[in-house]
Amino acid sequence: MQQRLIALALIAGFVSIAADSRAQQQPAANPLDVVPDKMPFDVPYGPPITLERAQAVIAATAAEAAKHDWKMDIAVVDAGGNLVAFSRMDGAQLASIAVAEHKARTAATFRRETKIIEERVQAGYPYLLSIDGIIATRGGIPLIEGGKLIGAIGVSGGAGSQDEVCAKAGVAALK
Repeated sequence: MQQRLIALALIAGFVSIAADSRAQQQPAANPLDVVPDKMPFDVPYGPPITLERAQAVIAATAAEAAKHDWKMDIAVVDAGGNLVAFSRMDGAQLASIAVAEHKARTAATFRRETKIIEERVQAGYPYLLSIDGIIATRGGIPLIEGGKLIGAIGVSGGAGSQDEVCAKAGVAALK
């Protein structure tokens, strides 16, 4: 009988310790509950990119891809996500036509690089994939001039990192 009482006392002690440790642990803060002081990605809209400038961005992007023997599909859209110019390099993957356009539209309409969306999804925020018009893979970059959004570029055909290298060359040509 005495052994039973000791065993019950030990069990009660363990339960009490476990309950105390649970009570002391704070639930993890949800980063989605943070209220920023400023609007994120609050880039004002500027005049739409012209066809001539869009073609120059595409030419610089294609030149970067050609240096590496990468075959890319390249789309440039205005700030509203409307296609301004497109180029498919010889041998570029056909499925990447739509992906390049989608990356450009996402970068323009959400005013951020698609890489940022990719990183957020990988960090555990898959709800982003439920938003219409989102693509969560790098290669889409807004085109900013004078602090204003004038359009975006989307590149697809290689690995996301290759797409991003080419898109950055196109962005650099705008400056």
